Amino acid sequence: MQFLSYLARGISLGSVYALIALGYTMVYGIAKMLNFAHGDVIMVGGYVVFFTFCKGGIHPVLAIIIAMGACTLLGITIERVAYRPLRGASSLSVLITAIGVSYFLQNGAMLLWKSDPKSFTSVVKLKPLVLFGGQLQISAESIVTILVSVVIMIVLIWFVQYTKPGHAMQAVSEDRGAAQLMGINVNGIISMTFAIGSALAAVAGALLLSSYPTLIPTTGAMPGIKAFVAAVFGGIGSIPGAFLGGILLGIIENLSKAYISTQLSDAVVFLVLIVVLLVKPTGLLGRKTTVKV
Repeated sequence: MQFLSYLARGISLGSVYALIALGYTMVYGIAKMLNFAHGDVIMVGGYVVFFTFCKGGIHPVLAIIIAMGACTLLGITIERVAYRPLRGASSLSVLITAIGVSYFLQNGAMLLWKSDPKSFTSVVKLKPLVLFGGQLQISAESIVTILVSVVIMIVLIWFVQYTKPGHAMQAVSEDRGAAQLMGINVNGIISMTFAIGSALAAVAGALLLSSYPTLIPTTGAMPGIKAFVAAVFGGIGSIPGAFLGGILLGIIENLSKAYISTQLSDAVVFLVLIVVLLVKPTGLLGRKTTVKV
């Protein structure tokens, strides 16, 4: 039963990684850009929910919607101010800018909200699921996190495959220049992609802090890095791959903490990533692409 308990917690943590990884993979898949400030958008969303729900007392769903709106605006602003001027620049320039934006958000949060830890109240107000006569108990936060991540993945796949904006996203992903010649607003599509990813970051922040209720300005840094690992693990650019990578990463991390060492769990995670990439460089569900030169 202990193994099932660890497994459930791992899937729950992996679902949060999956939500964050979906934002990473959307931005990379469309804009071919790694937004390393994505984890700090999670932190901003967490603070918005903290002040509206934990301190303000409004309904948790409304607080999350407000956080999604705030993070959407933040994501669009980051794309327009920091990334759009570098659209034709080298990948290294974009990467350095992303790291700079990340530190800017962290230090801005320290100035605004101080660095002292804040205790977060769970947005989930349901009872835990009790199985096998009380031998196995799964928290409501875990169940809600898993369900939300599955629903969001399905909606994203439907959106990309069956809607006009989704088709435009695919066109921009395949060939930005050709898409522009066909009349697609490339800047608008990339901004929309950042908006979707940032809105998902707000949801991920609320669910992450519901299970791990300590909020500080660097809260999103490590989950953001691990979610990037999950996106690469599953095949960056692939929505199902990001989801699968997040789930597997959470399971590996939690089982490593339980059966190997809490200090070595991160090392085990990265070791598994290295092994997977050696065997399949495109990730579990990634596909090879041919680049014309």
